[in-house]
Amino acid sequence: MATTFDKREEGFEKKFAHDEELRFKAMARRNKLLGLWAAGLLGKAGADADSYAKEIVMADFEEPGEEDVFRRVMKDLAGKGVSEQQIRAKMTEFLAQAVEQISKSG
Repeated sequence: MATTFDKREEGFEKKFAHDEELRFKAMARRNKLLGLWAAGLLGKAGADADSYAKEIVMADFEEPGEEDVFRRVMKDLAGKGVSEQQIRAKMTEFLAQAVEQISKSG
Protein backbone atom coordinates (compact mmCIF):
# COMPACT_ATOMS: atom_id res chain seq x y z
CA MET A 1 0.00 0.00 0.00
CA ALA A 2 2.84 2.37 0.76
CA THR A 3 4.20 1.94 -2.76
CA THR A 4 0.88 3.08 -4.28
CA PHE A 5 0.89 6.12 -2.01
CA ASP A 6 4.54 6.83 -2.86
CA LYS A 7 3.78 6.62 -6.58
CA ARG A 8 0.81 9.00 -6.22
CA GLU A 9 2.93 11.42 -4.22
CA GLU A 10 5.68 11.27 -6.83
CA GLY A 11 3.10 11.88 -9.56
CA PHE A 12 1.77 14.95 -7.74
CA GLU A 13 5.30 16.27 -7.26
CA LYS A 14 6.09 15.84 -10.94
CA LYS A 15 2.86 17.58 -11.95
CA PHE A 16 3.58 20.44 -9.56
CA ALA A 17 7.11 20.84 -10.95
CA HIS A 18 5.78 20.73 -14.51
CA ASP A 19 3.07 23.32 -13.74
CA GLU A 20 5.62 25.61 -12.09
CA GLU A 21 7.91 25.32 -15.12
CA LEU A 22 5.03 26.22 -17.44
CA ARG A 23 4.07 29.15 -15.20
CA PHE A 24 7.67 30.41 -15.23
CA LYS A 25 7.85 30.13 -19.03
CA ALA A 26 4.51 31.89 -19.46
CA MET A 27 5.53 34.77 -17.20
CA ALA A 28 8.89 35.17 -18.95
CA ARG A 29 7.19 35.15 -22.35
CA ARG A 30 4.57 37.62 -21.12
CA ASN A 31 7.33 39.94 -19.92
CA LYS A 32 9.13 39.68 -23.26
CA LEU A 33 5.93 40.55 -25.14
CA LEU A 34 5.34 43.45 -22.75
CA GLY A 35 8.91 44.62 -23.28
CA LEU A 36 8.55 44.50 -27.05
CA TRP A 37 5.29 46.47 -26.84
CA ALA A 38 6.86 49.09 -24.56
CA ALA A 39 9.96 49.23 -26.76
CA GLY A 40 7.77 50.18 -29.70
CA LEU A 41 6.23 53.00 -27.69
CA LEU A 42 9.74 54.16 -26.79
CA GLY A 43 10.77 54.23 -30.45
CA LYS A 44 13.07 51.22 -30.19
CA ALA A 45 13.27 48.66 -33.00
CA GLY A 46 15.28 45.61 -33.98
CA ALA A 47 18.14 44.71 -31.67
CA ASP A 48 17.38 47.68 -29.39
CA ALA A 49 13.82 46.44 -28.90
CA ASP A 50 15.02 42.89 -28.23
CA SER A 51 17.59 44.15 -25.73
CA TYR A 52 14.98 46.23 -23.94
CA ALA A 53 12.58 43.25 -23.83
CA LYS A 54 15.33 41.16 -22.19
CA GLU A 55 15.76 43.90 -19.56
CA ILE A 56 12.05 43.68 -18.79
CA VAL A 57 12.28 39.89 -18.45
CA MET A 58 15.21 40.32 -16.05
CA ALA A 59 13.33 42.95 -14.04
CA ASP A 60 10.98 40.19 -12.89
CA PHE A 61 13.79 38.67 -10.81
CA GLU A 62 14.10 41.74 -8.56
CA GLU A 63 11.30 40.65 -6.19
CA PRO A 64 8.48 38.11 -6.02
CA GLY A 65 5.37 38.90 -8.03
CA GLU A 66 4.92 41.09 -11.07
CA GLU A 67 4.99 44.54 -9.50
CA ASP A 68 8.71 44.94 -10.25
CA VAL A 69 7.97 44.50 -13.96
CA PHE A 70 4.98 46.83 -13.81
CA ARG A 71 6.95 49.57 -12.02
CA ARG A 72 9.82 49.31 -14.49
CA VAL A 73 7.56 49.64 -17.54
CA MET A 74 5.50 52.39 -15.89
CA LYS A 75 8.68 54.35 -15.13
CA ASP A 76 10.07 53.85 -18.63
CA LEU A 77 6.80 54.94 -20.26
CA ALA A 78 6.32 58.00 -18.04
CA GLY A 79 5.48 60.97 -20.24
CA LYS A 80 4.34 58.75 -23.11
CA GLY A 81 0.63 59.05 -22.30
CA VAL A 82 0.28 55.44 -21.17
CA SER A 83 -1.86 54.84 -18.09
CA GLU A 84 -1.42 52.31 -15.33
CA GLN A 85 -4.62 50.61 -16.52
CA GLN A 86 -3.26 50.29 -20.07
CA ILE A 87 -0.08 48.64 -18.84
CA ARG A 88 -1.97 46.23 -16.58
CA ALA A 89 -4.36 45.41 -19.43
CA LYS A 90 -1.39 44.65 -21.70
CA MET A 91 0.12 42.45 -19.00
CA THR A 92 -3.11 40.45 -18.85
CA GLU A 93 -3.42 40.31 -22.64
CA PHE A 94 0.18 39.22 -23.11
CA LEU A 95 -0.09 36.56 -20.39
CA ALA A 96 -3.03 35.02 -22.25
CA GLN A 97 -1.01 35.10 -25.49
CA ALA A 98 2.01 33.56 -23.75
CA VAL A 99 -0.04 30.71 -22.27
CA GLU A 100 -1.58 30.03 -25.69
CA GLN A 101 1.83 30.05 -27.40
CA ILE A 102 3.34 27.71 -24.82
CA SER A 103 0.42 25.30 -24.95
CA LYS A 104 0.74 25.12 -28.75
CA SER A 105 4.51 24.59 -28.67
CA GLY A 106 4.62 21.93 -26.01
